[in-house]
Amino acid sequence: MASVLEKREARQRRHRRVRRVVRGTAERPRLCVFKSARHIYAQIINDEDGRTIVAASTLSKALPPPGERVKKTEAAKAVGTLVADRALAGGIQAVVFDRGGYAFHGRVKALATAARDRGLKF
Repeated sequence: MASVLEKREARQRRHRRVRRVVRGTAERPRLCVFKSARHIYAQIINDEDGRTIVAASTLSKALPPPGERVKKTEAAKAVGTLVADRALAGGIQAVVFDRGGYAFHGRVKALATAARDRGLKF
């Protein structure tokens, strides 16, 4: 059975492989996703400047407090909606999606779908 360390290293290898291709620019910044066992985080990053333009997570004050019972997939949808709203308010219309080495299903897919439905173009 793979240890937690081996799983983390495998995900980081996959992420490095994805990052060789995916680059965020000023016109099309990168929407990067990170998930932990309890929370999910999304950032829109301009790699040319090395700046985070927009960020949202399940810890954001705009979302329901952690004490409320919300399924993790539903929380990911809320984060996707929040990051898309903040991006559109900041003048960002299109992004490249960086799944962070995770498989594109479950919470990652829910976040991406919610951001697309809100008007963010991938």
